[in-house]
Amino acid sequence: MRRRRFSVQALLCLASTWALLVAGGASATWCIARSGAPTKTLVAGLDYACSPAGGADCAPIQAGSGLCFLPNTLAAHASYAYNSAFQRSGAAPGACDFAGTATITITDPSYGSCTYPASPSAARSPGSTTSRPPPGTSNDDSNQPDLGPDSEAETRIAVGGAASFMSLALSCFVYLHLR
Repeated sequence: MRRRRFSVQALLCLASTWALLVAGGASATWCIARSGAPTKTLVAGLDYACSPAGGADCAPIQAGSGLCFLPNTLAAHASYAYNSAFQRSGAAPGACDFAGTATITITDPSYGSCTYPASPSAARSPGSTTSRPPPGTSNDDSNQPDLGPDSEAETRIAVGGAASFMSLALSCFVYLHLR
């Protein structure tokens, strides 16, 4: 029986694939306010995200009781609310747009004791629900600003992360088994 010896390159390849798998690749995404977004549009986006139609949990950005109130800036509050609404929507493609004032990031924006949810399950505290109307009921959004889905950036990021992992895994397989 012939015994194979693994080279340093093979071990590095395996370690990289394992690290990417453990870290979850680029699967964790957050929705934050774009830098330089117009104030008026950010205010409308924040108001929508915190409304029953937006479904965000805005308690953490409330004065006095919220762990994410500071810094008390429009961009920081909009970022938290946008991400909460995005995660509660199931991180659906197009759910991170808010009239062009939001963007997807793979860098965790959490700081100090302020934790931004990184998944739909983490965005729901125990016993909470989103404020979306039940199926078959009326939902008159005629007074809401147009903050609908226009971006497919989140889909490109998720597909890109999966493709990176698969590419690395396939490269390792080829290197280890076909040499």
